[in-house]
Amino acid sequence: MFKGAHTALITPFKGGQIDEESYRSFIDFQISEGIHGLVPVGTTGESPTLSHEEHKLAVELCVQQADKRVPIIAGTGSNNTEEAIDLTRHAESAGADAALVVTPYYNKPTQKGLYSHFEAISKSTKLPIIIYNIPGRSIVDMSTETMKSLFKIENIVGVKDATSNIPRVYESKTVIGENFNQLTGDDATTLAFMTYGGHGSISVTSNIAPKLCSQFMQLCLSKDFAEAVKINDKLMPLHHALFVESSPGPVKYAASKLGLCGEEIRLPLTLISDETKVLVDKALKHASLI
Repeated sequence: MFKGAHTALITPFKGGQIDEESYRSFIDFQISEGIHGLVPVGTTGESPTLSHEEHKLAVELCVQQADKRVPIIAGTGSNNTEEAIDLTRHAESAGADAALVVTPYYNKPTQKGLYSHFEAISKSTKLPIIIYNIPGRSIVDMSTETMKSLFKIENIVGVKDATSNIPRVYESKTVIGENFNQLTGDDATTLAFMTYGGHGSISVTSNIAPKLCSQFMQLCLSKDFAEAVKINDKLMPLHHALFVESSPGPVKYAASKLGLCGEEIRLPLTLISDETKVLVDKALKHASLI
Protein backbone atom coordinates (compact mmCIF):
# COMPACT_ATOMS: atom_id res chain seq x y z
CA MET A 1 0.00 0.00 0.00
CA PHE A 2 1.23 3.49 -0.90
CA LYS A 3 1.01 5.98 1.96
CA GLY A 4 2.01 9.59 2.48
CA ALA A 5 2.68 12.47 0.09
CA HIS A 6 3.60 11.64 -3.49
CA THR A 7 4.52 14.44 -5.88
CA ALA A 8 2.82 14.64 -9.28
CA LEU A 9 6.05 15.78 -10.88
CA ILE A 10 6.31 18.68 -13.29
CA THR A 11 8.39 17.99 -16.41
CA PRO A 12 10.95 20.80 -16.85
CA PHE A 13 11.52 22.01 -20.42
CA LYS A 14 14.34 23.98 -21.99
CA GLY A 15 14.26 25.08 -25.60
CA GLY A 16 11.28 22.87 -26.32
CA GLN A 17 12.95 19.70 -24.99
CA ILE A 18 12.88 17.90 -21.64
CA ASP A 19 15.47 19.59 -19.43
CA GLU A 20 17.12 16.42 -18.14
CA GLU A 21 19.55 18.22 -15.83
CA SER A 22 16.80 20.20 -14.09
CA TYR A 23 14.55 17.13 -13.95
CA ARG A 24 17.22 15.06 -12.21
CA SER A 25 18.08 17.83 -9.72
CA PHE A 26 14.38 18.40 -9.07
CA ILE A 27 13.95 14.72 -8.19
CA ASP A 28 16.90 14.93 -5.79
CA PHE A 29 15.34 18.04 -4.22
CA GLN A 30 12.06 16.20 -3.68
CA ILE A 31 13.72 13.24 -2.01
CA SER A 32 16.03 15.35 0.15
CA GLU A 33 12.98 17.26 1.42
CA GLY A 34 11.36 14.04 2.62
CA ILE A 35 8.73 13.30 -0.01
CA HIS A 36 7.27 9.79 0.26
CA GLY A 37 6.96 8.99 -3.44
CA LEU A 38 7.11 10.38 -6.98
CA VAL A 39 4.64 10.29 -9.86
CA PRO A 40 6.19 11.13 -13.25
CA VAL A 41 4.17 12.01 -16.37
CA GLY A 42 0.76 12.55 -14.89
CA THR A 43 -1.33 15.56 -15.91
CA THR A 44 1.03 17.86 -13.99
CA GLY A 45 3.91 16.40 -15.99
CA GLU A 46 2.17 17.58 -19.18
CA SER A 47 1.64 14.05 -20.41
CA PRO A 48 -0.93 15.18 -23.04
CA THR A 49 1.78 17.06 -24.97
CA LEU A 50 4.71 14.69 -24.50
CA SER A 51 5.56 12.38 -27.37
CA HIS A 52 5.60 8.68 -26.56
CA GLU A 53 9.40 8.78 -26.62
CA GLU A 54 9.48 11.72 -24.20
CA HIS A 55 6.91 10.06 -21.94
CA LYS A 56 9.02 6.94 -21.68
CA LEU A 57 12.21 8.96 -21.20
CA ALA A 58 10.67 10.89 -18.30
CA VAL A 59 9.77 7.62 -16.56
CA GLU A 60 13.23 6.17 -17.16
CA LEU A 61 14.99 9.29 -15.86
CA CYS A 62 12.81 9.37 -12.75
CA VAL A 63 13.42 5.71 -11.93
CA GLN A 64 17.16 6.09 -12.51
CA GLN A 65 17.54 9.26 -10.47
CA ALA A 66 15.38 8.10 -7.57
CA ASP A 67 17.43 4.90 -7.48
CA LYS A 68 14.93 3.10 -5.23
CA ARG A 69 15.06 5.82 -2.56
CA VAL A 70 11.29 6.33 -2.87
CA PRO A 71 8.52 4.50 -4.74
CA ILE A 72 7.78 5.56 -8.33
CA ILE A 73 4.17 5.48 -9.53
CA ALA A 74 4.40 6.11 -13.27
CA GLY A 75 1.56 7.71 -15.18
CA THR A 76 0.66 5.31 -17.99
CA GLY A 77 -2.95 6.10 -18.82
CA SER A 78 -4.58 6.77 -22.19
CA ASN A 79 -8.03 6.75 -23.75
CA ASN A 80 -6.59 4.15 -26.14
CA THR A 81 -6.36 0.82 -24.31
CA GLU A 82 -3.50 -0.52 -26.43
CA GLU A 83 -1.52 2.69 -25.88
CA ALA A 84 -2.07 2.42 -22.11
CA ILE A 85 -0.87 -1.18 -22.22
CA ASP A 86 2.28 -0.15 -24.08
CA LEU A 87 3.06 2.64 -21.61
CA THR A 88 2.38 0.38 -18.64
CA ARG A 89 4.61 -2.38 -19.96
CA HIS A 90 7.34 0.18 -20.52
CA ALA A 91 7.00 1.51 -16.96
CA GLU A 92 7.36 -2.04 -15.65
CA SER A 93 10.48 -2.68 -17.74
CA ALA A 94 11.93 0.67 -16.63
CA GLY A 95 11.62 -0.34 -12.98
CA ALA A 96 8.63 1.68 -11.76
CA ASP A 97 6.87 0.42 -8.64
CA ALA A 98 3.29 0.99 -9.83
CA ALA A 99 1.23 2.47 -12.67
CA LEU A 100 -1.26 5.32 -12.40
CA VAL A 101 -3.93 4.80 -15.06
CA VAL A 102 -6.49 7.51 -15.77
CA THR A 103 -10.06 6.73 -16.72
CA PRO A 104 -10.36 7.06 -20.53
CA TYR A 105 -11.08 10.66 -21.48
CA TYR A 106 -13.15 11.96 -24.39
CA ASN A 107 -14.55 8.59 -25.59
CA LYS A 108 -16.88 8.43 -22.51
CA PRO A 109 -16.99 4.65 -21.92
CA THR A 110 -19.72 3.05 -19.83
CA GLN A 111 -18.94 1.41 -16.48
CA LYS A 112 -18.60 -1.88 -18.40
CA GLY A 113 -16.14 -0.21 -20.75
CA LEU A 114 -14.17 1.19 -17.82
CA TYR A 115 -13.97 -2.24 -16.22
CA SER A 116 -12.85 -3.90 -19.46
CA HIS A 117 -10.21 -1.18 -20.09
CA PHE A 118 -8.59 -1.67 -16.68
CA GLU A 119 -8.96 -5.44 -16.84
CA ALA A 120 -7.07 -5.53 -20.15
CA ILE A 121 -4.26 -3.36 -18.76
CA SER A 122 -4.01 -5.47 -15.60
CA LYS A 123 -3.50 -8.61 -17.69
CA SER A 124 -0.54 -7.01 -19.46
CA THR A 125 1.58 -6.30 -16.38
CA LYS A 126 2.54 -7.40 -12.91
CA LEU A 127 2.74 -3.81 -11.69
CA PRO A 128 0.22 -2.64 -9.09
CA ILE A 129 -2.32 -0.41 -10.84
CA ILE A 130 -3.88 2.67 -9.27
CA ILE A 131 -7.08 3.91 -10.90
CA TYR A 132 -7.02 7.66 -11.56
CA ASN A 133 -10.60 8.87 -11.25
CA ILE A 134 -10.85 12.51 -12.37
CA PRO A 135 -14.27 13.23 -13.90
CA GLY A 136 -13.48 16.95 -14.16
CA ARG A 137 -10.94 16.18 -16.91
CA SER A 138 -12.04 12.80 -18.28
CA ILE A 139 -15.84 13.38 -18.12
CA VAL A 140 -16.47 9.81 -16.91
CA ASP A 141 -16.77 8.98 -13.21
CA MET A 142 -15.93 5.44 -12.15
CA SER A 143 -18.50 4.19 -9.64
CA THR A 144 -17.62 2.66 -6.30
CA GLU A 145 -19.19 -0.60 -7.45
CA THR A 146 -16.98 -0.72 -10.55
CA MET A 147 -13.91 -0.10 -8.40
CA LYS A 148 -15.06 -2.85 -6.04
CA SER A 149 -15.22 -5.26 -8.99
CA LEU A 150 -11.79 -4.18 -10.24
CA PHE A 151 -10.26 -4.56 -6.77
CA LYS A 152 -10.93 -8.29 -7.06
CA ILE A 153 -8.21 -8.35 -9.73
CA GLU A 154 -4.95 -9.01 -7.91
CA ASN A 155 -2.85 -6.12 -9.21
CA ILE A 156 -5.50 -3.38 -9.16
CA VAL A 157 -4.83 -1.94 -5.74
CA GLY A 158 -6.43 1.47 -5.28
CA VAL A 159 -7.48 4.87 -6.55
CA LYS A 160 -6.23 8.39 -6.98
CA ASP A 161 -9.48 10.17 -6.21
CA ALA A 162 -9.71 13.63 -7.77
CA THR A 163 -13.48 13.96 -7.42
CA SER A 164 -13.35 16.29 -4.36
CA ASN A 165 -16.26 14.18 -3.12
CA ILE A 166 -15.09 13.63 0.45
CA PRO A 167 -17.91 11.30 1.61
CA ARG A 168 -16.83 8.93 -1.15
CA VAL A 169 -13.68 8.15 0.85
CA TYR A 170 -15.83 6.67 3.60
CA GLU A 171 -18.09 4.99 1.05
CA SER A 172 -15.14 3.31 -0.66
CA LYS A 173 -13.65 2.23 2.63
CA THR A 174 -16.99 0.72 3.66
CA VAL A 175 -17.98 -0.86 0.34
CA ILE A 176 -14.57 -1.97 -0.96
CA GLY A 177 -12.61 -2.34 2.27
CA GLU A 178 -9.82 -0.65 4.19
CA ASN A 179 -7.14 -2.40 2.11
CA PHE A 180 -8.26 -0.46 -0.98
CA ASN A 181 -5.48 2.12 -1.32
CA GLN A 182 -7.05 5.60 -1.37
CA LEU A 183 -4.90 8.56 -2.45
CA THR A 184 -6.37 12.01 -3.02
CA GLY A 185 -5.59 14.07 -6.08
CA ASP A 186 -7.00 17.31 -4.66
CA ASP A 187 -4.61 19.24 -2.41
CA ALA A 188 -7.23 21.62 -1.03
CA THR A 189 -9.36 18.82 0.43
CA THR A 190 -6.55 16.52 1.57
CA LEU A 191 -7.12 17.21 5.27
CA ALA A 192 -10.76 16.15 5.05
CA PHE A 193 -9.83 13.19 2.84
CA MET A 194 -7.42 11.93 5.46
CA THR A 195 -9.83 12.35 8.36
CA TYR A 196 -12.29 10.15 6.48
CA GLY A 197 -9.75 7.35 6.19
CA GLY A 198 -7.50 8.13 3.22
CA HIS A 199 -3.96 6.81 2.95
CA GLY A 200 -2.17 9.70 1.26
CA SER A 201 -2.01 12.09 -1.66
CA ILE A 202 -0.68 12.57 -5.16
CA SER A 203 0.03 16.25 -4.86
CA VAL A 204 0.69 19.24 -7.10
CA THR A 205 1.61 21.53 -4.19
CA SER A 206 4.37 19.18 -3.05
CA ASN A 207 6.32 20.13 -6.19
CA ILE A 208 6.95 23.42 -4.39
CA ALA A 209 6.60 22.46 -0.73
CA PRO A 210 7.64 18.80 -0.39
CA LYS A 211 8.85 19.17 3.19
CA LEU A 212 5.64 20.81 4.41
CA CYS A 213 3.47 18.36 2.48
CA SER A 214 5.30 15.30 3.78
CA GLN A 215 5.24 16.63 7.36
CA PHE A 216 1.54 17.36 7.03
CA MET A 217 0.89 13.85 5.74
CA GLN A 218 2.89 12.21 8.53
CA LEU A 219 0.75 14.07 11.07
CA CYS A 220 -2.41 12.92 9.33
CA LEU A 221 -1.25 9.31 9.26
CA SER A 222 -0.45 9.60 12.98
CA LYS A 223 -3.98 11.00 13.55
CA ASP A 224 -2.49 14.22 14.93
CA PHE A 225 -4.98 16.39 13.09
CA ALA A 226 -4.60 19.36 15.45
CA GLU A 227 -0.99 19.83 14.31
CA ALA A 228 -1.86 18.90 10.72
CA VAL A 229 -4.35 21.79 10.63
CA LYS A 230 -1.54 24.25 11.39
CA ILE A 231 0.46 23.15 8.34
CA ASN A 232 -2.68 22.97 6.24
CA ASP A 233 -3.39 26.62 7.07
CA LYS A 234 0.08 27.56 5.76
CA LEU A 235 -0.51 25.64 2.55
CA MET A 236 -4.12 26.54 1.71
CA PRO A 237 -3.36 29.78 -0.21
CA LEU A 238 -0.82 27.81 -2.27
CA HIS A 239 -3.33 25.02 -2.95
CA HIS A 240 -5.64 27.69 -4.35
CA ALA A 241 -3.10 29.81 -6.25
CA LEU A 242 -1.62 26.85 -8.12
CA PHE A 243 -4.97 26.28 -9.84
CA VAL A 244 -6.04 29.84 -10.62
CA GLU A 245 -4.91 29.07 -14.17
CA SER A 246 -4.55 25.69 -15.86
CA SER A 247 -2.00 23.49 -14.15
CA PRO A 248 0.97 23.20 -14.38
CA GLY A 249 1.38 26.85 -15.43
CA PRO A 250 1.27 28.29 -11.89
CA VAL A 251 3.34 25.51 -10.31
CA LYS A 252 6.04 25.87 -12.97
CA TYR A 253 6.16 29.61 -12.30
CA ALA A 254 6.50 28.88 -8.56
CA ALA A 255 9.30 26.40 -9.27
CA SER A 256 11.10 29.05 -11.30
CA LYS A 257 10.76 31.52 -8.41
CA LEU A 258 12.47 29.00 -6.16
CA GLY A 259 15.24 28.38 -8.71
CA LEU A 260 14.23 24.76 -9.26
CA CYS A 261 13.68 24.90 -13.03
CA GLY A 262 12.42 27.18 -15.78
CA GLU A 263 8.75 28.01 -16.24
CA GLU A 264 8.59 26.90 -19.89
CA ILE A 265 5.32 25.18 -20.74
CA ARG A 266 3.86 23.64 -23.89
CA LEU A 267 0.96 24.82 -26.00
CA PRO A 268 -1.97 24.84 -25.79
CA LEU A 269 -1.07 25.97 -22.24
CA THR A 270 0.66 29.32 -21.91
CA LEU A 271 2.69 31.21 -19.33
CA ILE A 272 0.54 32.58 -16.53
CA SER A 273 -0.63 36.19 -16.31
CA ASP A 274 0.99 38.85 -14.13
CA GLU A 275 -2.12 38.85 -11.94
CA THR A 276 -1.74 35.13 -11.25
CA LYS A 277 1.97 35.59 -10.54
CA VAL A 278 1.04 38.04 -7.78
CA LEU A 279 -1.28 35.46 -6.22
CA VAL A 280 1.36 32.74 -6.39
CA ASP A 281 3.98 35.05 -4.87
CA LYS A 282 1.67 35.89 -1.97
CA ALA A 283 0.96 32.20 -1.38
CA LEU A 284 4.68 31.35 -1.42
CA LYS A 285 5.30 34.07 1.18
CA HIS A 286 2.38 32.82 3.32
CA ALA A 287 3.99 29.37 3.36
CA SER A 288 7.40 30.93 4.19
CA LEU A 289 8.89 29.51 1.00
CA ILE A 290 10.23 32.89 -0.16
